[in-house]
Amino acid sequence: MIFTRIPSLLFLIGMSLFLNILWPCAALDAGGLGRLTVLATESVDPVVRKDILRGMDAALRGRIGLAAPLGWDLLEAAVISGGDAETRSLVRSLGVVFGSRLALEALRSTVVDQGAASVDRNAALSTLLRTRSSSLVELLQTLTADPATRGLAIRGLAGFDDPRTAGVILSIFGRLESVEQRDALNTLASRVAYARPLLEAVRSQVVPKSLLTADLVRQLRSLKDPGVTVALGEIWGVVRETSPDMVAEVERVKRIYSAGGSTPGNASRGRVVFNQICAQCHRLFESGGVVGPDITGANRSDINYLLQNILYPNAVIPNEYRASTVALKDDRVLTGLVRSQDAVSLVIQTANETVTVPRSEVSKVEMTEVSMMPEGLIAGLSDPQIRDLIYYLSRPGQVPLPVGEK
Repeated sequence: MIFTRIPSLLFLIGMSLFLNILWPCAALDAGGLGRLTVLATESVDPVVRKDILRGMDAALRGRIGLAAPLGWDLLEAAVISGGDAETRSLVRSLGVVFGSRLALEALRSTVVDQGAASVDRNAALSTLLRTRSSSLVELLQTLTADPATRGLAIRGLAGFDDPRTAGVILSIFGRLESVEQRDALNTLASRVAYARPLLEAVRSQVVPKSLLTADLVRQLRSLKDPGVTVALGEIWGVVRETSPDMVAEVERVKRIYSAGGSTPGNASRGRVVFNQICAQCHRLFESGGVVGPDITGANRSDINYLLQNILYPNAVIPNEYRASTVALKDDRVLTGLVRSQDAVSLVIQTANETVTVPRSEVSKVEMTEVSMMPEGLIAGLSDPQIRDLIYYLSRPGQVPLPVGEK
């Protein structure tokens, strides 16, 4: 069977065959998958083959451990030896779904090849992480020493419960870039076994207390471990989900801001504070995350508007920004937005990554009554930092970072 070149159509065909025909009929067996494999193998047009593989890869996201379809070995060998880079990547991604030894070995080789491009190494590691194999733990711990793969390796370690992980991360914490430190803190806050050494590190000042921001405190509280909760109270103080008096708190922070005079703050320094506590979730002037809304077009010149949203984010919460707590059967707890879910998997947007979790590994999903943006966000800031942040947020355009800041 030979298809002509209609790339976008072929992608949709690949998706449609799975979602509308094979999936509902429980035909995700060697025969059903084999028909698509034959189509890809027999195609004389590499673009058509690639689109079929794209459709298969997209439809099988979140799946793992499926039997390889008849003829897969032939297609895999042909693509690995002669396909373009994207087609090889698609075949390796699908090979992971099918447990292909060839794909897994090729991916590992790419990950450890320090001569390979960083983007290729991280793409290979991301694909390997989909296997959720405990055999990856030692590799991930080793990769935390490699700047090219460190960030993804640290995030990946959150998916495994290993007694060495907290020590490995904390031993390099002081050498990490600020973004990597955020990844490290999110991983250490993801399960009780990692949270305990994290809090001890804060006590001993290995991890600065100022880095334990409100969103991390909420994540640690979501572990619901008595020891962790007590330690948090001793280190961080009282944690509330709702403000006792919003008006009084807004007025208090306004007085702090006004104390700065006619130019209350420094916008460049405020941008540094924004990057530390806000940019992970919010986008401003084409920079920042996408967990929360883009605030570039918000009414930022109105200090009352700014402070009400910063200090009391739970006053009005659109459903799409209500936080959910997802407890996994391996004791990991995720806090984030459930972007999509079906009978096979959940896609959760946390503060620092998007995680796809097989439904079979989920113990409980609970939608909370609070926003993804926690209260107490500026509680750990000094008065000058508060003034700098508010001043930066009220600027009409982007400002440069201070010299030496990234």
